[in-house]
Amino acid sequence: MTQEIVEAVREIEREKGIESGTLVAALEDALLAAYKKTPGASRHAAVELDDNGDFRVFSIELPTDLEEHLLDEARERALDELERIEEETGEKNHTLLSDDDLELDWSQVPENLIKREDVTPDNFGRIAAQTAKQVILQRIREAEREMMYEEYIDRVGEVVTGIVQQAGDRNNVLVDLGKVESLLPRSEQVDGERYEQGSRIKAVITEVRTGTKGPQVILSRRDPELIKTLFELEVPEIADGLVEIRGVAREPGYRSKIAVESHAQGVDPVGACVGPRGSRVRMVVSELRGEKIDIIPWNPEPARFVAKALSPARVREVYLDDDAKEATVVVPDDQLALAIGKEGMNARLAHRLTGWKIDIVSDTEFAQQEAEAAFGGDGAEGEGDSSGRCAAILANGKRCPNAALPGSRYCGVPGHQALASQDADDARAAEPRAEVATDDEVEDEVLEVLQQEPEEVIDGLETNGHSSIEATEHPDVDAIDVSAEANGGE
Repeated sequence: MTQEIVEAVREIEREKGIESGTLVAALEDALLAAYKKTPGASRHAAVELDDNGDFRVFSIELPTDLEEHLLDEARERALDELERIEEETGEKNHTLLSDDDLELDWSQVPENLIKREDVTPDNFGRIAAQTAKQVILQRIREAEREMMYEEYIDRVGEVVTGIVQQAGDRNNVLVDLGKVESLLPRSEQVDGERYEQGSRIKAVITEVRTGTKGPQVILSRRDPELIKTLFELEVPEIADGLVEIRGVAREPGYRSKIAVESHAQGVDPVGACVGPRGSRVRMVVSELRGEKIDIIPWNPEPARFVAKALSPARVREVYLDDDAKEATVVVPDDQLALAIGKEGMNARLAHRLTGWKIDIVSDTEFAQQEAEAAFGGDGAEGEGDSSGRCAAILANGKRCPNAALPGSRYCGVPGHQALASQDADDARAAEPRAEVATDDEVEDEVLEVLQQEPEEVIDGLETNGHSSIEATEHPDVDAIDVSAEANGGE
């Protein structure tokens, strides 16, 4: 009978792919448990498969001090396991540990210290046959679950196709993947989608959990990876590596944006994804139940990439702040609502796709902001302008988008540099000019005054436009204070 069990184990190994050593070890453990239930069973025993294919039971006798040491180690392992279970479950376990229930590890004990004796019961073949059936079936189920877990844990992030088994309006959806039953939680379902029983759906494996009934696979219909895989299935250029999807931004059920780049000369990445008469993108939209998709050409220049990401809106100008990674986008007045999108969806998707914070303004609003920045404040024109842009006004009434040269308000365009020179000339012309007399002129004037009579000096007070003379009438005029006002004071 035992030989038949061994043959059955080998057959299972061939059919199920389960290692025979795993099943034999399981059989030994089960038979040992069955032996310990028999009257007069040894305290320590082991079940082994001998060369004839029969299971034999050997009693194990250890030295007293060594047995106590092994019992202490087994007790510590059991306490650590109980503490781990309590931490995971949050419940206190008051189970008392018995020495008879502890499993001793004598694998490292020298053979000369262990006494073995064959204590196989007479009816052990019948016990082995009854136990083998239960153990083999149980271990087959456990091994299959483990194999399925190992298979699906490596497929996290992969898109799979399944059949809806059970669906509800507000409940989780059960999806049959063939070998395992998966779960599509409510949080991973797309708003507005209905999953009818028996219909086929594609979803992304986001998580694999272990359970008593086998691995539990968690699916998602909201993951951006779903769009990438659907395009890989529909677009041969993506599957061959000629076109690459550089980024995906998605509002599940409403709108998505993908950025594509070509790695082969002459291959249009957008055209390849759209397909002849839109056939390829139409298949993806159909699988996503009507979700709109914008296909954007990826560009290494952030300004151009941001402008394209706001498609279908037309963009006029893009100004970047590299340090803050912010972009100011100027659009025509009639394109402002389209650029922002319904409830800001278009701008939000563009931000996710590019990674830049985007501020969208209309032409009118931007011109007003520029005017306030260029001419605001109490000072002269341009005071308070910290944008760093050229202050020249173009023929279309807009400000020049070029950066101003260091130390100047204008860029390097010759015409704009001419404006800088003209501003400098105008500033010099507006400055008040001072007439400053030289030391020789002041000395000559003083001598001339000293030679005049006092009455002439007083008359000079009324005729001289740029000098003021203070005189003291005295018969003997010894000194006259003279001061010249450089600004022509009265």
